[in-house]
Amino acid sequence: MGFSRNNAMQQYGQVAKEAQADGANPHRLITMLLEGAMDKIAAAKGFMLRSDIGSKGKLISGAIAIVNGLRMSLDKQVGGEIAENLDNLYEYMGRILMEANVNNNPHQLDEVTSLLSEIRSAWVAIPDEIKAMPRADLESQYLT
Repeated sequence: MGFSRNNAMQQYGQVAKEAQADGANPHRLITMLLEGAMDKIAAAKGFMLRSDIGSKGKLISGAIAIVNGLRMSLDKQVGGEIAENLDNLYEYMGRILMEANVNNNPHQLDEVTSLLSEIRSAWVAIPDEIKAMPRADLESQYLT
């Protein structure tokens, strides 16, 4: 087995991501997940356009797994209507990603990327003082 520069770069990227995740707060982890899903979709689109069905499918499956993970992490009791809306949006994105995979439709990938980008923009716009608040403080301040 010879040296593969591409494989080495992938391993370096994975180690860098894991190191970031180890030291990340919950807010940063969500940001990283959103970015990871968008990265996988962008790469999948490239493979889709090059007719590399296997690589495309693997990356879209990864993006679906991230979206499902984001969906499962929602606390609807605490998040109320916003969490319910995000749940519906994540469910929709998962469905669109599956359709994009089956139909080889890059426009559907673009649609999901756009939605994820909007969520990410709103997420990173949360003021730092709220990001730093412990969950119990957030619940007592915003749910009572």
